[in-house]
Amino acid sequence: MDNKKHLLADYHVHTAYSDDSVYPMEDVVKDAIQKGITELCFTDHVDYGIKEDWDSGKKILYRDGEPFANVDYPNYVKQIHKLQQKYQDQITLKTGLEFGVQMHTIPQYEALYQRYPFDFIILSVHQVEDLEFWTQDFQRGRTQKEYNERYYEEMLQLVYHFPHYSVLGHMDLITRYDEAGIYPFEHIRPYLEKILKKVIEDGKGIEVNTSSHRYGLADSTPSKEILRLYHELGGEILTIGSDSHKPEHLGTYIEEAKTLLKNIGFRRFCTFERMKPIFHPL
Repeated sequence: MDNKKHLLADYHVHTAYSDDSVYPMEDVVKDAIQKGITELCFTDHVDYGIKEDWDSGKKILYRDGEPFANVDYPNYVKQIHKLQQKYQDQITLKTGLEFGVQMHTIPQYEALYQRYPFDFIILSVHQVEDLEFWTQDFQRGRTQKEYNERYYEEMLQLVYHFPHYSVLGHMDLITRYDEAGIYPFEHIRPYLEKILKKVIEDGKGIEVNTSSHRYGLADSTPSKEILRLYHELGGEILTIGSDSHKPEHLGTYIEEAKTLLKNIGFRRFCTFERMKPIFHPL
């Protein structure tokens, strides 16, 4: 790939290897090329605690007719490699996963990380105590203060105990599923400062997740306040991803995210190779 041409990179992409997508991986690549995307990182879901591995020997659950399981890793890695070879003159493809880590599942992610050569890992908090947000199972029985602070407390513990990631995914994901409205930034700022300082100290980053547009959120994901705090603290490692699960999601609002970051004061964004950030001008 010619690095001198305009770089349009989508670093949060799901395929049929994720339990919540039926988008065939090669179709994603073909659509990305058609959309003018020059680099793509596949980041399919792994959520230990609520999902089993295909080869775990345990019963695979089904939800809405689809298998509710983690990525079929050997075939996932094999297909990415095959597509890298096939489309090498048209697009750069990178190998990643989205780790939905919880403190009690860290050993499983440690083992998985050692099995394959990854370019990029998103660390996301999708569940806490094996309770999901989108179902309201996590929030139920807790006050807005309690579930917001518990969410960020888990994230804070994770960045201190799990080093094998590149960026924190959709940092304020809980906002998307907070039926009580927006929890005041000042109440969570102490958690965020500690989290972001550790992220920066460890040479990690955060992502801008452009799915905020399709979810109809009033703010970016993470919020502009979080992005400004990251900038004030000296953070520089940023990726941009659509969090796509369908063709109409792929590559959307990436240029708008770049404009947002420039307006805050950032000058660069990142792609990754073998877990190392590569900086590009916004």
